[in-house]
Amino acid sequence: MTKGIAFFDVDETLLAEKSMLSFWKFWVRRQSFQAAQPRTSGADRAQLNREYFRLFAGVSSAALEQAAWDWYAEYRQGDTAFLMDALQELDGHRQAGRDVLLVSGSSPVLLAPVAQDVGADGILATEQIVDSQGVLTGEVRQPMIGPAKQSAVTTLLRDRGVDARGCFAYGDDSSDLPLLSLVGTPVVVGGDPVLGEQVRSAGWRRLPARPGPRRQRAPS
Repeated sequence: MTKGIAFFDVDETLLAEKSMLSFWKFWVRRQSFQAAQPRTSGADRAQLNREYFRLFAGVSSAALEQAAWDWYAEYRQGDTAFLMDALQELDGHRQAGRDVLLVSGSSPVLLAPVAQDVGADGILATEQIVDSQGVLTGEVRQPMIGPAKQSAVTTLLRDRGVDARGCFAYGDDSSDLPLLSLVGTPVVVGGDPVLGEQVRSAGWRRLPARPGPRRQRAPS
């Protein structure tokens, strides 16, 4: 019998910070140019996601990939880099033999080192478009935000023949509600008020957003 899958949002669910903003600070520092933070309000989350990735138009995908690994090597050393309770649950799912998938509005390039570190089995994220020369166009196929997460997970479960009722999902933001509502065991991380209503009315579990370090790496 196929075991259920555990789906984890990443930013402020597993990582204590938003990966895209943390990486942008690293990227600007490495490139040695002055730049403002990417816009984080004033539009819906999908539009903000598209705007962020347009900042990398013209960048070699190989250069971005290398920078992502370098960023994460630095990031993971922080004493408050991770949210410990969600990370502990992820380790528990792996020990129970379940597949673990990261589902995030960030990109596979930024999440690849995270996935390797925590032992995730796959990534559903915002795919950046690369031209025939290996250069980022600045556009994405679809922001993996809100209903897009639910749609991607629904397709994956159908293709694998896995019952959503036997699955787990973890998220911190109201935009994760479509994903959380899909599975049999939704878990809220932190204090989002919209998700808090589900904790109270539907009996969803809640984990504290308790930051801390991750010293060990997942066994391969």
